[in-house]
Amino acid sequence: MFTDHGTFIIAFSVSKKHFAVAPEQAGMIHFHDAIAKAGYEQSMMLFRIKWDDPVDEALLDEIIRYNMFEKADCKTFWR
Repeated sequence: MFTDHGTFIIAFSVSKKHFAVAPEQAGMIHFHDAIAKAGYEQSMMLFRIKWDDPVDEALLDEIIRYNMFEKADCKTFWR
């Protein structure tokens, strides 16, 4: 889990077949089409990157920067 000034930015978790990326629901909504275009399976709160799939590092960077910008004035951990 990664935070900035005490607010949640993004989390990663691992499983046998993939790793999950969780940018909060607002990030999932904002990047829904880009995540789908990258070919990643997604739910309301996270998307999964299979271990043998390429990692779209530019997309991850964009998601992280989006959350940092959108939550720059956030005073709570979650939105």
